Amino acid sequence: AKVRLLAPIPPPPKLICIGLNYRDHAEESKMPIPEVPTVFAKFATAVTGHGHPIVLPRNSTKPDYEAEFAVVIGKRGRHVPEERWRDYVFGYTMVNDVSARDFQMATSQWMIGKTFDTFAPMGPAIVTADEIEDPHNLAISLTLTGELMQNSNTRTLIFQVPRLIAYLSSVFTLEPGDVIATGTPAGVGFARKPPRWLKPGDETRVKVEGLGELINPVVA
Repeated sequence: AKVRLLAPIPPPPKLICIGLNYRDHAEESKMPIPEVPTVFAKFATAVTGHGHPIVLPRNSTKPDYEAEFAVVIGKRGRHVPEERWRDYVFGYTMVNDVSARDFQMATSQWMIGKTFDTFAPMGPAIVTADEIEDPHNLAISLTLTGELMQNSNTRTLIFQVPRLIAYLSSVFTLEPGDVIATGTPAGVGFARKPPRWLKPGDETRVKVEGLGELINPVVA
């Protein structure tokens, strides 16, 4: 009871994020369906663990949540062919891609709104790849203070894991410990009417089938 888990990889070499990778989320965002993966990043200082608070920044009024299924790289690789993707995956975890929408939407580059401290809860653990038969058929959901906000399945990913690994490794070297957050489904706060922003006293619960729950309180 006295133990608090750190993120399974507290400073990942790279925390790579894929945007608009569920068709329903791209549609609710009023963005075109991407023809190639939309890639951005979070700094390692954004990473926090299961049970640790998401700290809302004083200079943002539009903090939002995003449940994401994440891939953990286990082997160094460049120009990885799609058919060999499994050779490079150590396991899977969850990331909550917390986003300050006012900062994100103020520019065409999203990263500044994505990388506030504590805006990348990760965990609670890494489930090794042998435990997950098919990463493209996993229920994914997010509950916010008891209310189900996101509810989908990784089968609806636009770009699945083999494509992402091949595409990313065609540009840069993937290294052990790199984390690829594969995108979020529909149901995020900014797309709701009225919008539902994170506020002090909230609790986020990300759940991906086979990976447990990633739970974080929200504080000012």
